[in-house]
Amino acid sequence: MGEHMQIGEVAERTRLSLRTIRHYEEVGLVRPSARSKGGFRLYTESDVQRLLLIRRMKPLDFTLDEMSDLLGVLDELAADQTSDRDAMLDRLRMYHEAAAQRISALREQLDAATGFSDDLQQRLNLHARPHRRV
Repeated sequence: MGEHMQIGEVAERTRLSLRTIRHYEEVGLVRPSARSKGGFRLYTESDVQRLLLIRRMKPLDFTLDEMSDLLGVLDELAADQTSDRDAMLDRLRMYHEAAAQRISALREQLDAATGFSDDLQQRLNLHARPHRRV
């Protein structure tokens, strides 16, 4: 089954807080693969990979429902037991297109922010020069 990790190690590896991982469990995005005799959550490498995928969705502003749906599509395709593979692939394409559009919007925001920062640097350079007395 593979080596199990406790939630602290998973948090460190994924750079997600314990609270966030527990929240994702509460909303059904991820489930610990096992529990220790003491009731501690135990995760596998597969669980870590799922959390890393979720973490990569966050900057693209996917909602929890969208994340859940996309993860469900990926799970069904990976299991290769879906009754309607074409429908799953269409949904996966839809999410890919949504991600591409959101990335484009983020690039535009980054370009605007970079331009602003460059403008501030130019102003700083202009005003930081020593004043010459005339």
